[in-house]
Amino acid sequence: MAHITIPRSRREFLARSGAGFGAVALAGMSAQASAEMTSVSATLPNAPASSATDPNAPAQSTNPVAPKTPHFPATAKRVIFLFMEGGPSQMDLFDPKPMLNKLAGQPIPESFGEVITAMGEMKSPLLASQRKWKQHGESGLWVSDWLPHIAECADDLAVIRSCVADGINHSAGVCQMNSCSILSGRPSLGGWVSYGLGSENENLPAFVVMQDSNSQIVNGPRNWSAGFMPAVYQGTRLSEGSQPIPYLSTPEGFSQQRQVSKLDFLNQLNHQYADRHPEQSELEARIASYELAFRMQSEAPEAIDLSDESEETLELYGINDKKTASYGRLCLLGRRLAQRDVRFIQLYSGAGSKWDSHDHIERNHGDMCQGMDKPVAGLLKDLKRLGMLDDTLVVWGGEFGRTPMSEKGSGRDHNPSGFTMWMAGGGVKGGQTIGATDELGFRATENPQHVRDLHTSILHLLGLDNMQLSYDYQGRPERPTINEGRFCQQLVTG
Repeated sequence: MAHITIPRSRREFLARSGAGFGAVALAGMSAQASAEMTSVSATLPNAPASSATDPNAPAQSTNPVAPKTPHFPATAKRVIFLFMEGGPSQMDLFDPKPMLNKLAGQPIPESFGEVITAMGEMKSPLLASQRKWKQHGESGLWVSDWLPHIAECADDLAVIRSCVADGINHSAGVCQMNSCSILSGRPSLGGWVSYGLGSENENLPAFVVMQDSNSQIVNGPRNWSAGFMPAVYQGTRLSEGSQPIPYLSTPEGFSQQRQVSKLDFLNQLNHQYADRHPEQSELEARIASYELAFRMQSEAPEAIDLSDESEETLELYGINDKKTASYGRLCLLGRRLAQRDVRFIQLYSGAGSKWDSHDHIERNHGDMCQGMDKPVAGLLKDLKRLGMLDDTLVVWGGEFGRTPMSEKGSGRDHNPSGFTMWMAGGGVKGGQTIGATDELGFRATENPQHVRDLHTSILHLLGLDNMQLSYDYQGRPERPTINEGRFCQQLVTG
């Protein structure tokens, strides 16, 4: 009688059954659960290629987010991206346009050609800016009266007035500002940074996202997705409170010792199976994710606990003021995460497109600026005070800007053709403006910086070459800026 070996697990049963075709089903389930670790060959910077490309190669047990060496010396170690969701108005904040007020109430000049706004309006009259402008700092940087606190940091800012994007609606615009594409499915910038550099802190995610309200951000979690890369590189959304990540804490009635014993037993079983099946490398990633979740149970709550911050610090961020408390907490949490070597931190202001101002821009932007101005300035001042601004890159901006033409008589429409963002720290030379828009602030006319260029510059400051950083997907190398983008040298030279 032939000897029959009984499979010891469902995984082993599937791998053996149907002349091996059961393994196809297994691979499908594994891919859905842990993001294609066997079907994709990932080439990490300065790291060995995945063993999935060679079934006879030994299993790679390295942590997928272990620290990696950049392509060249970096000036920034981490990024804090302050995302103004909805589209802030450049000609009311950082890009003064006297001609706009001179021609207010008139149609846009014929020299601009036929202009149709994102909402389909034509020949709408120009809307004056009611802001008062002053030059600030030794550099004389122009900042409007809506941002008195950020104005105090003028000499730290590199204001890019010539940003350009492709998306005319919020979904496409937010998607592109996060992933370089107006179409969903590609990894986010934070995901690429996590993939390319890994994490210096094994107890926290490399990529963290927070928002100032419970409103739904346009596109939701797709904005911090890992796309076609393994899910380990996606962003983790943290919330305030004792449980920053849902279901992270040990269940009630479950002792710490029991939790440790359970995880030890699971790890023992997983490692035994992994040793017998080195070709199934996705199990190593799953084991690593379980271990990270357990480590986060102790460090994540501590990282977002503000009880050990001084009253002076809370006041600096505006946390004691109801109007600034929400984004103030996020900015302070961003600093605390940066201190703990989280690689990429994204903080949404106006979650739910609240910066959108198709009408009543004075009320809308007035409220949004008041809630954001002091916290952002507090972050810059705090990082500088702690000596962290030198190697922390702070990026400020939205998915696009606003039009000089009015909408509904009191607002401005979407404008991806020329808008403003700024960067500070991380090797960036402050107190300068880069590029320019036309005399009405509609189109970028000097040194345009497309979203692909912006992402290239951010990666460059982190020591990553946008063309060397690649991930093999479906037989072709994919790159973060889709094979385009140039580094803006003026950011560091002035």
